[in-house]
Amino acid sequence: MKNKIFSLLILSVLTILTVSAQNQSQKKDPVGQWKFDAPYAPEGYTSGNIAVGLADKKYSASMAFTGIDYKFIGENIKVVKDSVSFSIYVESESVTVKLKVEDATKMTGTATYSGGVVPLTLLKETREPGK
Repeated sequence: MKNKIFSLLILSVLTILTVSAQNQSQKKDPVGQWKFDAPYAPEGYTSGNIAVGLADKKYSASMAFTGIDYKFIGENIKVVKDSVSFSIYVESESVTVKLKVEDATKMTGTATYSGGVVPLTLLKETREPGK
């Protein structure tokens, strides 16, 4: 009887460890095109797109605002686990963007500049094939 209980206990522990390891090994990938909303940002900077790329084991980031035909290139890009950070310069102002990947389709974060901290919500853009 003790052997059966011990075996059941060992099997339960191994099952929990296996499931836990599988969940932890799924990396949250920030690469892609993301549409962002920043309702508390100054006028003209409340929405747009953020692109996160990966080429030759190096990340890149850029940010474009709705209604502005210019793409701001990210500098000092860091991707660690489920977090992304980079800096851009807008109107000679340094803006630090920090993002956290929530799941495959959502990121949240902040944009910090001399005027304060602005919350960001990002949704991954999905494009239909051929468009």
